[in-house]
Order: sequence, then C-alpha cells, then structure tokens
Amino acid sequence: MRWSLELVQALVVLVLWVCCGSGTGCPCSDRALCKPVTVEHEFEVFVFDVGGKDWKYYDWSKVTTIAAFGPYDPELLCYAHANQVRVVLRAGMLEGTIYAECHWVGEGQMNHLIIIWKPPTGSVTVQMATNWVTFNMPWSPDCIDGRCYDFLRIANSCDFLFVMSYDMQSQMWDNCFAKANAPYYQTLSGYSAYINLGIDSRKLVLGVPWYGYDYPCTQFFETGRCVLEKIPFRGAPCSNAAGRQVPYKEIGQHVHKSITGRYWDDEQKVPSYIYMVNNTFHEVWYDDPQSISIKSAIMKKLRLRGIGMWNGNMLNYSDDHFIVKQTEDMWNALCPL
Repeated sequence: MRWSLELVQALVVLVLWVCCGSGTGCPCSDRALCKPVTVEHEFEVFVFDVGGKDWKYYDWSKVTTIAAFGPYDPELLCYAHANQVRVVLRAGMLEGTIYAECHWVGEGQMNHLIIIWKPPTGSVTVQMATNWVTFNMPWSPDCIDGRCYDFLRIANSCDFLFVMSYDMQSQMWDNCFAKANAPYYQTLSGYSAYINLGIDSRKLVLGVPWYGYDYPCTQFFETGRCVLEKIPFRGAPCSNAAGRQVPYKEIGQHVHKSITGRYWDDEQKVPSYIYMVNNTFHEVWYDDPQSISIKSAIMKKLRLRGIGMWNGNMLNYSDDHFIVKQTEDMWNALCPL
C-alpha cells in the first residue's frame, strides 16, 4: 500500500482532531510544557502505557517516549514534557493504528506527528510528510504470524523500528511443551536477521516483555517438560494460546509461593516456576531483571537504537519495601552498564 501525500495530510488532520481536540489550547499550567521535546537522548527507552496513573511512578530518569494506549491524560503530557519525555497518543483508523505526539503551539496546534502503523498483510511502502515515523516489527523478518513484509523498504521509510521481541511461541512447530516467551538466542537471531537484510542497527529498538505466560499442563514430567493442549495458529500445531499472559507484578507475588521457586533455564536464559491448582500442574515462563539485563546487553552488542517494553503498567508500584526493590530492578535492567 502506498501512502500519498494527500492521504497523509488527511490523516494528520483526523489524528489532530481525535487525539487532541480542536482549539482546546495548552492543557499545562506552564505553557512552555506544550512546546516540542527537542532533547536528544543517547538511546531510546520507549514505554507503552495502557492507562491509569502508574506513570507517576515510572523511572523518569530513563524514559524517553511514552506511547499512551489509555484515554488521553493531559496530566501525563505535562508531567512527561517537564521531564523532557515525548508522549505518543493512539488513534485507531483504517487498517492500522496511528499514534500522534501531542504538544501545542498557539491555540490547539501540533507541529510534530509520530505514526506507528501495522498493516494487515503484504509489502508496504510508507511515504510520510511528518517529523518522525516508526513501525512495529515482529521479532523476526521470517514471515512470523504471516507478516511477510518488505522490511528493508519499511526501514528505509522510517526513522526507527520497534521490534516486538516477545510472544515468540505464537507458532510452535517442534513440540507442544511450554517455553519461554522471549528466549535469549531467539531474540538475538531476530535482530541479526534484520541487520543481515541491510537494515541499519541504529534504527532498531529492542522490545522486551514485562509479562510471562502461565501454561496449564495436560501432562507434567519435570521442569521444562510441561505438555500443552494443542491449539494451532497459522499452520503451526501448537501456540502460546494454550496459556494466559501474566504481568510481572503478579509473578513477583507468586513465584516464592510456588512448588519449585524460581528456576533458571540456562539454555533459554529465562526463569520459570511450577505450581499446582485443582490437581493440575502449571508452568510459568517469564522475564525478570536477570533475563532482561541479558537481553538488553544486545543493544551494545549490535549497536541498537534503544529498548522498550510492553508495558509499563505490568509492574507493582506499591510502597512495600520488597516490591519496591523488584520494580527498581526491572527498570534498572533496561539500561546495562
């Protein structure tokens, strides 16, 4: 699909109206906070937020961009800009999703637009008359979940690419055992494959999960050998649809009460644990500060643009001393020394 300048201009007008309203003026008490964020960061830390007020407790010393999936919150905009952080708002339209960064100059005017568009199928040429264009990519360019796009052309049309290095078990081709959501070597291979296509590594942002999968076992032999119900997806006989997504804030509360406690898998370089309910074994695979740190080191190894996560709300921001430490460790893992 080729985007004409006329279509882009029409979408810009629609996004301005959907995201920010018309003529509403600057929502911040300090009008300077409605000006564009111009600070250049050494690397990107891209945070998806799904709503509520968790953002008040984010580590703002690290964040560079907030992609807000929840309702528009002017308080978030003002607070983020006070910390020199961009805010990106979502507006669903056509066959994809568009995100616009809102800041005001004069009465209700925006002068910066970010578009993250996920097309349904096929190759894409993206032509945009905007300041900043980016694109959500599957964890590998190898037709993951039927996403067989011309990734090099997309990369050449974008400022940077957010690579969703999670949900890697959406198609299980080898066996129906529970596995890690984002195994290290599989993660690394995805970025290497993109770079081998000719994509500049500085255009790639490493996406990591702040959630895991809880898999009920139809049979359980030992840790790492939890047999799953066969739920096919896009030709593969099994998939992660056999489990449910679990946020890290829930995992952090449960792992110490499990049968096994935290078990480290050195092959996939992620932890897991086993628990039982109603005579059924469950195996939970997840990421924690250790596994996130190992993956975030890929940034330096391959000279990537930065890192981000799905999503910032999946941590526990209570004031309990033990939980505070868990949460701090997850934020710190994004930025290896």
